[in-house]
Amino acid sequence: MIQGEKIDWPKLAKTVALGVRFLDNVVTLNKYPTKDIEELCLANRKIGLGVMGWADMLLSLKIKYDSQKALDLARELMRFIRKHAEESSGKLGKEKGVFPNYHKSNLKKKRRNATVLSIAPTGSISLIAGVSSGIEPLFAISYVREAFGGVQLFEFNQQFEQLARYRGFYSSGLLQTIARRGSVQGMKEVPKDVQVLFVSALDIPLEWHVKMQAAFQAEVDNAVSKTINLPHNASIGDVKRAYMLAWKEKCKGITVYRYGSKEKQVLYLGEHLQEAHTRVHSEYSGGCVSRDCSF
Repeated sequence: MIQGEKIDWPKLAKTVALGVRFLDNVVTLNKYPTKDIEELCLANRKIGLGVMGWADMLLSLKIKYDSQKALDLARELMRFIRKHAEESSGKLGKEKGVFPNYHKSNLKKKRRNATVLSIAPTGSISLIAGVSSGIEPLFAISYVREAFGGVQLFEFNQQFEQLARYRGFYSSGLLQTIARRGSVQGMKEVPKDVQVLFVSALDIPLEWHVKMQAAFQAEVDNAVSKTINLPHNASIGDVKRAYMLAWKEKCKGITVYRYGSKEKQVLYLGEHLQEAHTRVHSEYSGGCVSRDCSF
């Protein structure tokens, strides 16, 4: 969706329209577990078109994740998606009919679907697409993925590698060092402006995590999945602060994860491993690092 260093808005509009039609067809063709669920789903025809690759988009546009510019773009982007999703649902309503429970709703304009937007974790499908998960920041710049059969795959953010090669500070040793730390903050080998841009989840203050979720939530009629990553030494007060801020910002839900609070988790920073590399589970693509995150 990036053309040069700008968002391709016409392409995004076409993609949104296609996504709405596709998801509406899924509602029709889906096999439901019970008759009651089928009747309810068909009566409201709720769909949840969402986004993924947000962190990658910001990197492409050279915008820091925890910045006002990123928040402003998040609102603009989601407002655009909402507008075109609602318009597409309206056109489908004229073509195929409005959802049966429309007369019970408070919607002013007729449309095919009771709701149109939702931002999911996208943990698996973002792996397939090769992009960052949902609206999450990068959890690590370089890491070792544990695949099935004990195979370990060394992975790193491609945009970071490309920039490092272009700017002349790339080396395989650099990526190995980053894999031990998970973050590039404070590394003398990495230029300051690059450190500012390539922040990872634990580099970002909790307030910015919540603000980013709220920016998207303002334009989404369903819920938004977002993990508020906290360091291992986070206090009860920090957790309370995250919850209260999410409530004040009108988020519909919140997931807080304090690093290392569970015996098993999907991602470990290298400094806490005998192997000394940041390590992730085979299906990890970002976001919540617990094996049983609640969204």
